[in-house]
Amino acid sequence: MPSSQPRTFLLDFEKPLAELEARINQIRELAAENNVDVSEQIRQLEARAVQLRQEIFSSLSPSQRLQLARHPRRPSTLDYIQAISDEWMELHGDRGGYDDPALVGGVGRLGGRPVVMLGHQKGRDTKDNVARNFGMAAPGGYRKAMRLMDHANRFGMPILTFIDTPGAWAGIEAEKLGQGEAIAYNLREMFRLDVPIICTVIGEGGSGGALGIGVGDRLLMFEHAVYTVATPEACAAILWKDAGKAPQAASALKITARDLKDLGILDQLLSEPVGGAHLDPLAAAATLKEALLENLETLSLLSGKERRELRYQKFRNIGIFTELSA
Repeated sequence: MPSSQPRTFLLDFEKPLAELEARINQIRELAAENNVDVSEQIRQLEARAVQLRQEIFSSLSPSQRLQLARHPRRPSTLDYIQAISDEWMELHGDRGGYDDPALVGGVGRLGGRPVVMLGHQKGRDTKDNVARNFGMAAPGGYRKAMRLMDHANRFGMPILTFIDTPGAWAGIEAEKLGQGEAIAYNLREMFRLDVPIICTVIGEGGSGGALGIGVGDRLLMFEHAVYTVATPEACAAILWKDAGKAPQAASALKITARDLKDLGILDQLLSEPVGGAHLDPLAAAATLKEALLENLETLSLLSGKERRELRYQKFRNIGIFTELSA
């Protein structure tokens, strides 16, 4: 995974910054051609670029963070696994005749410790996205994930899941194969596992497709990731019959990492390089690895029974509120 990516894809709010950076490069090239010293002017423009970048990315709206979470160059599950693991071997198949490429998993080592890692996998281009169904897993994907988690529990290996999907595949074939049952089964079974489970939202966490591998002792989330019961577009279409109101829905749904931290759902917010994880994937991976190792250290001190009880209470407490009378 390269340390940085070229700006081949620009979001609307990134354009002023890209224009300023292009201007700096143009001035630098002209100065070199004409042997003119403009170092002071370039220094001022670069300082302005840093300031502008901070201003833009410190005040993003929920819909803009959603755009970052869906960025085509954003690091994927396999990118992070390859960057943080000492060893890694992907395992295939749900032992029922299917091997869903939209949900990948396998065994590896993190900081010398054997672990099972699994997560949603989107594609890098149109062909790859079609092959991986844009990260929307089928029932076989969730059954494969559960097979790997049972393997981890049997051999005492912690489970690390990486969430990045707009939702589970909603096709007719998926329903024929038992999509709802597969996700519901995972929700139930993940509560009984003895080993530590850490779930990280690395991009877009959507609906039951995210929850199918999202029951854990700790929920981590990157700064520009989102986690939602339904996509803002779907919510807007349902409530207002107008998908164009998705930005309004994104604000109402409280989908950002900071919103979820305030609501007590998120355990740890992971900072990203300024501009998003896609601009410096290795730095984002280092942040993720450090957080995973710290949480594994803490969870390893507990017994399996203690972890199961804390996991149960964690989810029982989600959605609790106090209503004050006037």
